[in-house]
Amino acid sequence: MSLHLITQRIRDAEAKAGRLAGSVQLIAVSKVQPNARVREVLAAGHLVFGENYVQEAQGKWPDFRAEFPSVSVHMIGPLQTNKAKVAVELFDAIHTLDRPSLADKLAKLAQARGACPELFVQVNTGAEPQKAGVLPADLDGFIATARAMDLPLSGLMCIPPEDQDATPHFAMLAEMAARNGLKGLSMGMSGDFEAAIAAGATHVRVGSAIFGARSYA
Repeated sequence: MSLHLITQRIRDAEAKAGRLAGSVQLIAVSKVQPNARVREVLAAGHLVFGENYVQEAQGKWPDFRAEFPSVSVHMIGPLQTNKAKVAVELFDAIHTLDRPSLADKLAKLAQARGACPELFVQVNTGAEPQKAGVLPADLDGFIATARAMDLPLSGLMCIPPEDQDATPHFAMLAEMAARNGLKGLSMGMSGDFEAAIAAGATHVRVGSAIFGARSYA
């Protein structure tokens, strides 16, 4: 598919859900993509990207930012606490706040810098032991703790289990966000973003459908 086709599908899904056109932000997931492919998408006018790895983003985005100053880069992969300092300087948003130690680190960095990226709390909606994220039962307490640290929480993020229908997970995330007064919903990927938009997604993360298959060589 192309960026144009994905964008059109997002607009169609917004309309079908009775939502305003442009209310959903497309995050083009550029992890492990060659710079030439990323440049093509930038040149086509898209300016919001997602990365999974701090080190890869560090080697890619400073140069692109110099050329495309309006670009916004989002951290959508697990964030190690020891890489938080680099991350807050590199990313405009972090979608993977998932534990108290990271919240504490980000709060200290935000106070020192006087600024903080937009933050989403990652929720492990399927309670999968191998997956990062705050468990649903612990979420309200975690949000209260993060807010007490003056962290600027924008919303919630989830990655539903691969072997399950994603729709109930999207509905669960939307309910938890509403209950906690959070408007941002980072949910939905290449295979299910239309269902996520129907459930209220504000950010969808699409990679291979825009860039083609990833190369991990």
